[in-house]
Amino acid sequence: MPKNYFKTAWQNVRSHKAYVTINAIGLAVGIAACLLVFLLIRYETGFDDFHKNKDRIYRIVSATKTPEGMNYSQGSAYPVAEALRLDFPQLEGVARIYARKDKQITVLNDAANAAPPKFKEQVFYAEPAFFDIFNFPLLAGDPKTALSATHTVVLSQAIAEKYFGDWHTAIGKLIKYDNDQVFKVTGILQNAPAHTDFPLQVVFSFKSVTQEDISTDWAAVDGSLNTFVLLPENMPARQFDSDLNAFVKRHTPAEYANQGYQLQPLGSVHFERAFGTFSGKTFSRELITALSLIGFFLLIIACINFINLATAQAVNRSKEVGIRKVLGSSKKQLILQFLSETFLITLASVIIALGVAWLALPLLNQLLQVSVKLRPDLPLMAFLGVLMVSVTFLSGLYPAIVLSGFNPIAVLKNKLSSKTVGGFSMRRVLVVFQFAIAQVLIIGTLIIVKQMDFFQNAAVGFDKEAIITVPMANDTAGRTKADALKIQLQQQAGIKDVSQSAFSPMDQAGWDDDFIFDNATKKAGFKTDFKWADADYFNTYNIRFIAGAPYRPADSINGFVVNEMMTKKLGFKNPEGILGKKISFWDGKIVAPVVGVVKDFNGYSLKEAMKPMVLSSNKMFYRIFNIKIQPQNAKQTLATIEQLWNHTYPDFMYEYQFLDEKIAGFYKQERQISQLYQLFAGIAIFISCLGLYGFVSFMAVQRTKEVGVRKVLGASTGSIIYLFSKEFTLLIGIAFLIAMPIAWYVMHRWLQNYAYRVDIGAGIFLATILIAELIAWLTVGYRAIKAAVINPVKSLRTE
Repeated sequence: MPKNYFKTAWQNVRSHKAYVTINAIGLAVGIAACLLVFLLIRYETGFDDFHKNKDRIYRIVSATKTPEGMNYSQGSAYPVAEALRLDFPQLEGVARIYARKDKQITVLNDAANAAPPKFKEQVFYAEPAFFDIFNFPLLAGDPKTALSATHTVVLSQAIAEKYFGDWHTAIGKLIKYDNDQVFKVTGILQNAPAHTDFPLQVVFSFKSVTQEDISTDWAAVDGSLNTFVLLPENMPARQFDSDLNAFVKRHTPAEYANQGYQLQPLGSVHFERAFGTFSGKTFSRELITALSLIGFFLLIIACINFINLATAQAVNRSKEVGIRKVLGSSKKQLILQFLSETFLITLASVIIALGVAWLALPLLNQLLQVSVKLRPDLPLMAFLGVLMVSVTFLSGLYPAIVLSGFNPIAVLKNKLSSKTVGGFSMRRVLVVFQFAIAQVLIIGTLIIVKQMDFFQNAAVGFDKEAIITVPMANDTAGRTKADALKIQLQQQAGIKDVSQSAFSPMDQAGWDDDFIFDNATKKAGFKTDFKWADADYFNTYNIRFIAGAPYRPADSINGFVVNEMMTKKLGFKNPEGILGKKISFWDGKIVAPVVGVVKDFNGYSLKEAMKPMVLSSNKMFYRIFNIKIQPQNAKQTLATIEQLWNHTYPDFMYEYQFLDEKIAGFYKQERQISQLYQLFAGIAIFISCLGLYGFVSFMAVQRTKEVGVRKVLGASTGSIIYLFSKEFTLLIGIAFLIAMPIAWYVMHRWLQNYAYRVDIGAGIFLATILIAELIAWLTVGYRAIKAAVINPVKSLRTE
């Protein structure tokens, strides 16, 4: 019997090629989108899932109460790990890992006259216990001793091959870090999987951390220093979290009572943006939920196409059903017959979808900068199996019930029409549902694009055009030569201004500090963002003063410049009132008067609220040159800057970055998600229009004689087009009324993630309904025009 079902189904599929093609393409696109979403979510949820003790590994993260709310950091203070080992000997492991970005590695080769190759890498310092807690296997070297001594380093297989050609010969070789310390290679790490938040390429022994990079102060939380613990099997995380509160109170000074630590499971590290990761990548659970829903709804849209087209062509197959019933077929047999046809179409769609997904995957990987792969493993096969069964029943069950329920007498007497089968009102509901989903995606996409445009073009309070930042050599000799290089740069015709600083005005890195204001007996109730910069910094970035003036040019502190918010937080209604007041940092080690107040500017990305800010000069903390160039001679000027830099620092690599490009990089993930949503919105519109076109095509066939009669009675081509289009115009309008509040609610919640955000204005909703109606009219109009211009003689020939 099953063989007969599929044999008959195959014959019917071959007999209705247009119907099958439209359905197969619609289903294939929906299944391909759903498959890509599945692969992406599977990749993102698999981060660091390969560690043996993943369920017992936790990161100690900082959570500090402030007047503005909670302040989170993935880091911890330097003494935390040692104190944990002493206070909790029952812990199976405690390990610190410290990250530094964009550090120079010089490979010390054996050729006496050859220039040693140089590379810029993200490097780590790790304690040996780190490799006891995590499963990053070594291909060579002993994991227990490879990082036990100072000036030892472990390299990944890929990095060892890049540095030395063959990783087998790398053990014992030497590399120089930041043109200063020399390290001996003592181990080779197996290349880590792509889905890990620990991009371990160059790992130094933790004992090699220099004193200037660490602070023994319990209040000095360093976001680059992570502490991990491995809990015993019999210790619940909730219990240790409670013990951790007492631990913090026991060791932290009373004045930092608002600072706390908590456990973060390894499984949530990749999903919590508030804390961050070493890889710089996070993928929120809310985003996973959103993508899952989008994939599901795209599949539903494709299934709705199938239902609408199947019921729309029911009249064409009514005689077949009537004859089968007269010959003795039961309703159950007919349902199985039509489900068999649906299964064949779904099978073909899945095969096409696999091809589409395989072709689209490189583009998805490039867009999101991930390494998602399409492999025929068990989870994928299970997903496709469930998908095929689900789509077959979702798409085929309702049409099968409708078709199998025909009255054979009515069928054979030609008393059926497209309005009396398949629930014409049901098809209206499905079209409304379909276009409501599409319009939700359109509204969401327009709002995301508007927010991205705001990020790109919003005024940030300083000039960011035609300014490059160039890292200076990060050693004592390099800082000594920096002033001479600055003078040389200032003398170049293509350069407007040059300054030195620790950070650019808008940066992802920061330096928050407590302070005492105006000789108070206790510290202020908030922290301030500290930016080290020379006196030329304000001219370079055109930062405007509203009171006072810049501090005097000097190598060390002689005054502070604060922003407007700082004056307001301290209770000054007039910015002039703060001038001359003293600010003290670091328990009185730094004390100076306020000499100027600048107009507020954004120190971090626009995703974060503006902070109180203090600027001052100190040559020891400068890390970059800020160079404002003449745009018309940019190429020549950049070549001159490189030549002067290489002459001053021959042992260091030269690199630069335009500030506006750096700022645009802050919103990289949002831009990627924006492009992804645009893609999904386009798919939703395509599938909806495909179904709409197919539906109208079958309706045109059903109403061919009606159109002929209307034309004979004098109906114009325009009125015929209106006849076909008016109903869909109304249905899309109803879909818009459903989509509008849903999209507003979802996108309003999404915008709350950003301190600076756009308003959801009426223009977005107006644009959405116009886009939806225009697309629908173009889709329906072509088929309607084709039906309207047909010769009525041909339409009525058989009457």
